[in-house]
Order: sequence, then structure tokens, then C-alpha cells
Amino acid sequence: MKRILAAAVIVMLSMPFGALAKTGEEVYKQTCFPCHNFGIAGAPQLDDKENWAPRIATGKSALYQSALNGKGGMPAKGGNRVLSDEEVKAAVDYMVEESK
Repeated sequence: MKRILAAAVIVMLSMPFGALAKTGEEVYKQTCFPCHNFGIAGAPQLDDKENWAPRIATGKSALYQSALNGKGGMPAKGGNRVLSDEEVKAAVDYMVEESK
């Protein structure tokens, strides 16, 4: 687990935070992937439909608020403060669609 967390931190630190992503998939790959791919800090994994179902049921507004403001171990905007609200919402939309 420590190796996975260390790898996620390395990936996050090597990301071009100043570069603006244009699609939800790009935001996911640049910012969300390390935690949502490995389930770090309780993050629901992208392909875990059972884990995503109750979250999706709360509605996109609730998901947007969690992503924008942080929740549990996830910091606001996934720790990438240069993302616009629209980019964060696009990432949420991408993850929802991939997790249905």
C-alpha cells in the first residue's frame, strides 16, 4: 500500500498543474487517476460500479460539491487548485459515465 501511495504522489507531483485540461477524461488522467485508479484514501475506483452506484444516486450536484470542496481524504479539486470549476465538473461527469 505504501508503494502505491508513493507512486501516486510521484505521479501527482510530475503533473503539469499549470496546463489546462479541456475534457473530463484529461482532467481525470492528470489529477484524479492516482487515487481513483488505486482506491487510495477511500476513493471509489473508476471501474467499481457497485461502489459508485450510491454516490451517483445522490445526484451530480452533490458529486460536484464533493469534488469542488473536497470530501474525506480528497482535497478540494483533487488538490489541483488551478482547475476551473467547469473542468472539475467535467471530470465528475466523465467518472460518472465510466462508472455506470
